[in-house]
Amino acid sequence: MKELTDTQNEMDDRKIAIDRVGVKALKFPLEVRNKDGSTQRTVATTALAVDLPHQFKGTHMSRFVEVLNSHGNCLDVREMTAIPEELLGRLEARKAHVEFRFPFFRSKPAPVTQISGVMDYEVVFEAESDIEGNHDFILTVIVPVATLCPCSKAISERGAHNQRGTVTYSVRFKEPIWIEDLIDLVEASASCELYSLLKRPDEKAVTERAYDNPVFVEDLVRNVAARSNAQDNIVWYRVEAENYESIHNHNAYAVVEKLDQ
Repeated sequence: MKELTDTQNEMDDRKIAIDRVGVKALKFPLEVRNKDGSTQRTVATTALAVDLPHQFKGTHMSRFVEVLNSHGNCLDVREMTAIPEELLGRLEARKAHVEFRFPFFRSKPAPVTQISGVMDYEVVFEAESDIEGNHDFILTVIVPVATLCPCSKAISERGAHNQRGTVTYSVRFKEPIWIEDLIDLVEASASCELYSLLKRPDEKAVTERAYDNPVFVEDLVRNVAARSNAQDNIVWYRVEAENYESIHNHNAYAVVEKLDQ
């Protein structure tokens, strides 16, 4: 077979290095381990990238897909660093970054009737390695919650406005931490958690729970931060809450970030 031209390895004279180059929006099947020891199958949207020195014209895109497929379809937090480490060698890079974004499902019983329904959450795994031997891993959960406005409750003779919100909670940790534990931490910080299936007794319970536990968007991020501060295993976090206001045409949001110790 005639040798083909390797255009990517040709020299580039613009002397501009690229921070990240690679592939994204690549769907990949996964098996994710649950806290109870079982596994669930899901589909991740992946992104894989490396840095590119200024002298090279391009990177070899097919190698990203080769590396991803070589690791099979069972993803474990403790094995994630293997993928960017392999990218460093295959692509002669100084730094590599991978991201897996996928839906995570939990069977959740209603608070009174205990009838179970499936809730979905968005989860993101990000892993990064460099040739100096440094590794980084960030776990993010995106959790829908309900909040009830303390001000509305204080000034109204009847009722109080409430809304659904989203909390994006990212952490670095010393030891592997379960996705379910992070979801529970966020849900405990809101006025009330959400459910996929509620009968009338359940709806009454969650409505009254939210009314008895009003939180501003500021309270929500502070609650998550306080619970995070109480866990020695969490060394860094960033929590952002966004409330989809029910009586305004804008959203309310707040962010708290703790720097690495």
